[in-house]
Amino acid sequence: MKFFTIILIFILINFLSFGQEFNCQVSVSSNPALDITTTEKEIFQQLEQTIFELMNNTAWTKEEFEVEERINCNIQLSITEVVSTGSYRANMQVQSTRPVYNTTYNTTLFNYLDENVDFRFQRNARLQFTENQFVDNLTSILAFYAYYLLGMDGDSFAPNGGDPYYAKAQNIVTLAQSNGGSGWRASERGRRNRYWLIENQLQELFAPLRTCLYQYHRDGLDVMYDNQEKARTAIYQALQKLQPVNNARPGSLNVLNILQAKLQEIKNIYKEAEQRQKNDVVNLLKRLDPANSSKYQEILE
Repeated sequence: MKFFTIILIFILINFLSFGQEFNCQVSVSSNPALDITTTEKEIFQQLEQTIFELMNNTAWTKEEFEVEERINCNIQLSITEVVSTGSYRANMQVQSTRPVYNTTYNTTLFNYLDENVDFRFQRNARLQFTENQFVDNLTSILAFYAYYLLGMDGDSFAPNGGDPYYAKAQNIVTLAQSNGGSGWRASERGRRNRYWLIENQLQELFAPLRTCLYQYHRDGLDVMYDNQEKARTAIYQALQKLQPVNNARPGSLNVLNILQAKLQEIKNIYKEAEQRQKNDVVNLLKRLDPANSSKYQEILE
């Protein structure tokens, strides 16, 4: 009997450690201008805990993630409107990071503000993701970002390593288009939505962008500790991969997401570089993102 008890405990431990790909921090807040009742504040607290449980306890993949391998991410849901009892509109800031080899540094992979979040949530409700089925809009939004972040992480470690996760994110978009709220369709918000985030990522035209993600991290950041000069060169070469994408789709959301996530990091990387390297990277960044030319100019100061 004791032997079977030990076996049962072992199986349970393995079951509980299965999945759990994320170490996700969650916060839910509301616009100070809104007249939020005490009851709604309590519901928002429940919502925060429910999102936390969905992101951290769902087995999003069939892979086993050690604790140290889990993806650190942050979700900030800001309620902008109480449409009716239990119905809300919100903005959602989604951020993820990736550890850099041989350091304690974590680099930002994704940092995006989704302004198309509308959902329903009642007291004591639970969010539960079911693959290949639309359950509710909020669950679909969170599941979409879970797979998108897994895709970004996978691309940063292996060429096209994000393929299986992007496919799942695209499937969520397809299911939500006829059932969900805003942000799932091609025509919404001038291509700044979830549809175009994943559509672009999977188009052949954007293949150089995904190569950039891999080379920037594996050939660049991950060798920074051993050889800074080699790393800077690799990072510049990786960023050059964005040029043909930007030429074909100027101002692409996916390109700008990378640049904005990496802006401060690139400034730190090149602050000790030779002047020629600084000039090269600044000129490239200004071509890719002319709206932020003044920020890239700071690299030369």
